Amino acid sequence: MIAGEDVYKVVIAMLPLYTAIFLGYASVKWCKMFKPDQCDAINRFICYLVIPFFIFEFISSIDPYKMNLRFLAADVIAKSIAGAVLVLWANLNKKGSFDWSITTFSLSSLSNTLLFGVPLLEAMYGVEGKDLVIQSTILQFLIWFIILMILLELRLAKSVAYEYEKSTRTTTTAQVADIATRDIEDIPTMITAATVDGPSKPLAFWKVMKIVCFKLAKNPNVLSTVIGLIWALIAKRWHIGMPKIIEGSILIMSSGGVGLAMFSLGLFMALQEKVIACGVGVASYTMVMRFVIGPAIAAIGALATGLHGDVLRIVVIQAALPQSVGSFVYAQEYGLHAQVISTAILLGTVVALPLLIGYYAVLDIWH
Repeated sequence: MIAGEDVYKVVIAMLPLYTAIFLGYASVKWCKMFKPDQCDAINRFICYLVIPFFIFEFISSIDPYKMNLRFLAADVIAKSIAGAVLVLWANLNKKGSFDWSITTFSLSSLSNTLLFGVPLLEAMYGVEGKDLVIQSTILQFLIWFIILMILLELRLAKSVAYEYEKSTRTTTTAQVADIATRDIEDIPTMITAATVDGPSKPLAFWKVMKIVCFKLAKNPNVLSTVIGLIWALIAKRWHIGMPKIIEGSILIMSSGGVGLAMFSLGLFMALQEKVIACGVGVASYTMVMRFVIGPAIAAIGALATGLHGDVLRIVVIQAALPQSVGSFVYAQEYGLHAQVISTAILLGTVVALPLLIGYYAVLDIWH
């Protein structure tokens, strides 16, 4: 069983997160240090500058040649099942929603594996637990966050297409391509101002995807993920070390990534009328997705790949970790259910430790 001192290690690892949240909350709610537009600028700075350095620093240090492929396959199968169900719901159910499909995927699939998972799984299962949760983190950076950004960019592009169809005017091909290079605030003005002779035509799907791909290619988070993996493959294959001056330059930017993301969460909470901004019903939904549905789907993926013993238990517990902080940063940046994600992070971080210890005890009994 997990020892009391191991629980204490996890607790002291989590308290600094609440310090960052409190400072962000207090700086707006009581000290009035930042205005809403300034809070948005801070979030944008974190999303596009700090987090990319954090991702690169983390991924570039891994050994891609020493991974548990069955463990990773189980993760892919589980999240593919979740994605398939949500796609069917969004397209076949009258109440289906593309927006809520994105948010639900985030709630059920994106965990705080790095901050919460590493100390907790190491305390529970030793080195094996730590190694596997780090591999899960890598997969989350390399695949699931990129998929999340693709979905968010596709949603943004679809909204542009919708406005395009509603407009009585059309844009030229060059102007359509130029949408990808502009901020969302500029899009309505551009669509209204653009004119050519002829009837309005819907934006073709391939043009939407072209916009998505163009913006992703410029997204620092995607670039840092890909470059980090390339460096890791080269460095571990030929045993090359990163120059100290470059390593230090990256580290000085990446070291504050998680703390600033939590600070941004505090800023956002302070701007809401209520701490639980999305209401009790939606808050309960987030908890069910995070601590019930997510682990259940993860268990299905693990059983499908033949995992058993401690590896199976690690799969279930890492799927029940609190909500990823990065998912809030992106939800805030793209304007999609940031209140829901912030509530999931806040409540999930509060209740996660006792719930996960309960999971650990039950899984220890169930062989």
